[in-house]
Amino acid sequence: MPQATVHLLRHGEVHNPDGVLYGRLPEFHLSERGRDMAQMLAEHFAARVQDGARIVHLVASPLTRAQETAQPTAEALNLEIHTEPRIIEAENHFQGLHATMGEFFKPKHWFQLRNPLRPSWGEAYKDQAARMLAAVEDARLRAIALGGDGAEAILVSHQLPIWATRLSAEGRRLWHDPRKRECTLTSLTSLVFDDDGRIVRVDYSEPAAVLLPGAASTPGA
Repeated sequence: MPQATVHLLRHGEVHNPDGVLYGRLPEFHLSERGRDMAQMLAEHFAARVQDGARIVHLVASPLTRAQETAQPTAEALNLEIHTEPRIIEAENHFQGLHATMGEFFKPKHWFQLRNPLRPSWGEAYKDQAARMLAAVEDARLRAIALGGDGAEAILVSHQLPIWATRLSAEGRRLWHDPRKRECTLTSLTSLVFDDDGRIVRVDYSEPAAVLLPGAASTPGA
């Protein structure tokens, strides 16, 4: 079986002036900076293709911010965007609330905080990693079918599911401090597979790092 790489791309900055934890809520669009980030990623991928990379498959979460992040890359590489529900944002009890500690720790929410290792306020980390890795495997196989040995796929997803996937791929515990996730806006977490379909390396990069200073990054979960 040929080798392949699956890139997990976090979406760009979201227009969210009220600081809402938007989770799976619809119609949260990219900000102007977020659109610039998406365009910069498209240029990054186009330059890699010019240098010989075979990026042949593009997938995005059904949420607006992921679809909008994928669009410039679709246009630059002449690829169709395949919508994949398995790479959607994590479920979260706090969705729709203002993302502040004062809000989260109100007495009415205490029951939801009973087990931070699962976590009890949303979708279990292990469930996120499982659905993401299933989608990754399908994308790997599709990329190989389309591009052969060394083919690459891009999956546009969300911070927490990407981070859970990386922790799982690296054999680390899934519970973590959310403030310490290495998964900035429009970052790439790249899963590199050998010819037996095993993940042999996880690479991380920030092609739009120049646009990160000053960017808002209210987490979706």
